[in-house]
This record gives sequence, C-alpha cells and structure tokens, in this order.
Amino acid sequence: MDDESDDRWMIIDGRRWRKTDPVLPDETVAALRSHLGRGRSGVRVARLSGNTEREATARHRVGLAKRGLGERGPYWWDEPEAARLARAREALDELDDLDDPD
Repeated sequence: MDDESDDRWMIIDGRRWRKTDPVLPDETVAALRSHLGRGRSGVRVARLSGNTEREATARHRVGLAKRGLGERGPYWWDEPEAARLARAREALDELDDLDDPD
C-alpha cells in the first residue's frame, strides 16, 4: 500500500477495513461509536434470543453508525469535507431519533 492509502485503510487479521473519516470532530466520532457499540451489542443479544426483528433493528443502527463514521457508503476521501460532515451529522441525528422517536 502507498502512503496515501495507509491513511484510508487498516488491516486486521489480513482483512482490509476502511478507517474512520479523519475530519469528523472527536465528539461526533465518540457519539457515533457509542451507537455502534450499542448496535453491535443489540445484534448479539437479539441473535441469542432468536429475535429477528430486534436483530434487524440493531443491524440498522450498526449500519447507520458505520456510514456516519465514513466506514461504509461512499469513500470519504472522494467527498468534499462539508458533505462528509453533513453525512455524519445526519447519521447521528437518525441514530438519536432511534432512542427518542418523539
């Protein structure tokens, strides 16, 4: 990998994973990672209980958080910074709405 792609990808157990968008503010990353952790935990609990509806909801939370972090969806390095920040904010707003639907 060249130096530029090292800033975009990490290798874990031989698999390449996209890194979190580096322009995101620390507090936004922390909030998105909190949702990501809750989503992953929700997936585990739902799978153990066999609740497919809850598992789908938890997987949706994981997907939203990962897109907000720039780890899924369009490559963050191909987007203008304003679009990247807006994507993260929108994902966080949608995730927060999952906790407080009113």
